[in-house]
Amino acid sequence: MKNKYFGTDGIRGRVNQGNITGEKFFKFGLASGTYFKNQKKSKQIAIIAKDTRLSGYTLEPALVSGLVSGGMHVYTLGPLPTNGLAMLTKSMKANMGIMITASHNPYFDNGLKLFGPDGMKLSDKIEKKIEKLIDAKNTKQLTNPKLLGRVKRLEDGNDKYTKILKNNFPSNFHLKGTKIVLDCANGASYKAAPKLLKELGAKVISIGVKPNGLNINDKCGSTYPSKIKTAVKKHKAKIGIAFDGDADRVIMCDEKGKIIDGDQIIAMLARRWKSKKILKGGVIGTLMSNYGLEKFLLNEKIRFSKKLGVKTEEVVNMNRRMMGQEKSLNDPIKDGEKGEWQDWIVSDDLDQELFVSQKQEMDEKKSLLQQSIKILNNREREILEERKLSSEPKTLEELSKKYKISRERIRQIETKAFEKLQKAMLNATQSKNLLPRN
Repeated sequence: MKNKYFGTDGIRGRVNQGNITGEKFFKFGLASGTYFKNQKKSKQIAIIAKDTRLSGYTLEPALVSGLVSGGMHVYTLGPLPTNGLAMLTKSMKANMGIMITASHNPYFDNGLKLFGPDGMKLSDKIEKKIEKLIDAKNTKQLTNPKLLGRVKRLEDGNDKYTKILKNNFPSNFHLKGTKIVLDCANGASYKAAPKLLKELGAKVISIGVKPNGLNINDKCGSTYPSKIKTAVKKHKAKIGIAFDGDADRVIMCDEKGKIIDGDQIIAMLARRWKSKKILKGGVIGTLMSNYGLEKFLLNEKIRFSKKLGVKTEEVVNMNRRMMGQEKSLNDPIKDGEKGEWQDWIVSDDLDQELFVSQKQEMDEKKSLLQQSIKILNNREREILEERKLSSEPKTLEELSKKYKISRERIRQIETKAFEKLQKAMLNATQSKNLLPRN
């Protein structure tokens, strides 16, 4: 049974419509605060961060009001990457952390992501419990006036976050002389990312670091990697890094402007962690993980499993547990270890191995996709192609005008079509014995 409010990654939608209103955010705050308050008997604390959307100024007060009305003390951190919020939720020993963001979506969308005291995203089970509280009568959750929570703004959230990151490096680690192009999408990382790299000695060419509330993800960031590709070649940088609006998604390119995709990053991390003896289990992927990654990990004698029908964040959490990272969100570089940034760069042999396998699998998937997409009706196929399969994806707003239906209806058709297509591809794949046996 699907969740009523929570989607694949929190709650998200158009501002001042549906679930993204001040009234709803009060209920979200009260319900989530009530749930986590009941899990801990000592001081009740929630911390809130956000990206740079103008609507954050209207939604945050409503969320805070709901939390304090339920007896939670609240620290607001202002713009901060989602990963920073997760880390600070744990380090500050808070009951919960809430990120106000719509990730890579345009400025007119917003939403929230919830984190537990361990800094991990919530399970479906916990989300369902919170949803029941959202729909329950508020009067039962409102606290005694003497027990109302207090609110305090912390101005050093980014400093605390970058300090955690820097503590993972030995004292002699530096990036002096390293030129890096950085695109922060005019989003949550516009302070922390340049600050961290500059403090490590890098020469940073910054893009997307002038948010105005309306330009988040606007032709910049991880959904427009062409910007870092061009800038890297222009400034002769060593690497380009592009984040999305809340900086939990990254795209990179090498010194030649060639994109480094997620499979290459996973492969690189897995091989590194194995060599450092901190890879305790293996790697877990989804149906979308390509055969090139699987083949590379097999050659490296690293266990790989595909988990089907699970959320991306669940895969991330499973990976952390398998990799022995359940007590730490970071990969520490130990003192005495070779402290060079080159240790992280994708090697030519890894790049070539993945490229060959990816091309083979791409041909297979292309044929599979062409066969499977026939099960969709014309409207589903057109919307899915324009939203997911085009080299220049259309926005919900553009498709809403084209088909003369609401953005929410476009989203529903897109979701249904994707689920049908994914199921058809899975069935076809299984019949061809292309899935690994775990």
